[in-house]
Amino acid sequence: MANTLTEYIASQDDLVHEAALALPHQFSQCTHPLGPIRQSVYLCLTCAEPRGICSACSIACHTDHEQVELFPKRHFRCDCPTTSLAHPCTLHTKLEEPNTSNTYGQNFVGAFCRCGRPYDASKERETMIQCLACEDWYHESCLNLRERPSSREPTPEPSAPSAEDAEHEDARSDASSSGLPPPLITADDYDCLICASCVRSMPVLSRWAGTPGVLLVVRDGPDAVWRILDESRDSGDEPTDVTEENADGPVLGQKRPSSPSAAESDAKRPRVSPPPQTSPTSCLAPPRSALAEKIMSTTFKDAVLGAGDIFLTDGWRSRWCRCESCLPDLAAHPYLLEEEETYEPPEDPDSQLSLEELGLRALERIPRERALDGIRAFNDMRDDLVQFLRPFAQNGKAVSEEDVRAFFEAKTEAARQG
Repeated sequence: MANTLTEYIASQDDLVHEAALALPHQFSQCTHPLGPIRQSVYLCLTCAEPRGICSACSIACHTDHEQVELFPKRHFRCDCPTTSLAHPCTLHTKLEEPNTSNTYGQNFVGAFCRCGRPYDASKERETMIQCLACEDWYHESCLNLRERPSSREPTPEPSAPSAEDAEHEDARSDASSSGLPPPLITADDYDCLICASCVRSMPVLSRWAGTPGVLLVVRDGPDAVWRILDESRDSGDEPTDVTEENADGPVLGQKRPSSPSAAESDAKRPRVSPPPQTSPTSCLAPPRSALAEKIMSTTFKDAVLGAGDIFLTDGWRSRWCRCESCLPDLAAHPYLLEEEETYEPPEDPDSQLSLEELGLRALERIPRERALDGIRAFNDMRDDLVQFLRPFAQNGKAVSEEDVRAFFEAKTEAARQG
């Protein structure tokens, strides 16, 4: 509790500002009329049906319900106003038919990763990483990036960083779990993950696994340590853009410029799609990795040397070969060629307003007589509050939470008695 009224008011202003930053959007329109789109999806645990709701419905219709954020799902239509959910939608009141085009994976029953463990935010110690293709979430330990922490150990409280730690902060993983050592691959090392199941289902991805810029977690035997298979690291070269060819055969483009500073967050980093490229007649894909081929040729159950998950480094879309053989496989999954647009609710013009400004705006929207009654009630409250606080100011006494609570309880009791 703040020690003075000025500090308390300042703290409330800070809370309003934080809320505006966290929820800067309007949540007044259900996305169902927009059809199937890529959008943030929420699973309502209170509603027994395993269906997904949009951001607006999670705020407006299921406010008091327990929810799990599933994050973006492509080609998804909000289920809130459909007959699939018994809870009525307050934003789209017309009852709609069930969404037959939606895909409901294991996330919609609260299970995640290839291990199928239920997600509990209060107990989960590991960071989970979303697969670009299937959009499921995977534990770092299940991706062989770290040892699985004991579930019986409490999550260590993070300590204040030392000067030396702060100096090397950029080298740390933004995705590492709180209190745990950095994983084998940190967030700065790659741009996105594609899980082994998706890689094995797409020959074009299996073809590139372990080649420059397509990191693969491997080991040399059952008792060996896990390491990163990346030919660009082993050779000291950087991944290159595939840009052109000439009559003498394939020509690799110049090395890519270094990526933006690691200190710049992904949310602020512009993602520019590569310019259209003509299809070369010769395949410009790098030579296959023998170890990656061996991993991909085994069943997942027998994947002793590695699961086959790949981590794509920055600029990976510009490095694909677009020859007549490779391009059709890539085009079958458009997100491999172009970054997807993810729907966000419209901006809320009132999100940065103070409580006083919001109050005045609310008064402007109600009838004049009711507005005058509200102003009179506010003035009465102000006068009573000034009279209540005057002795504290005269005696230099700090106002406690109990004092404020007692004031409002007295006002409530007075109103109850007439």
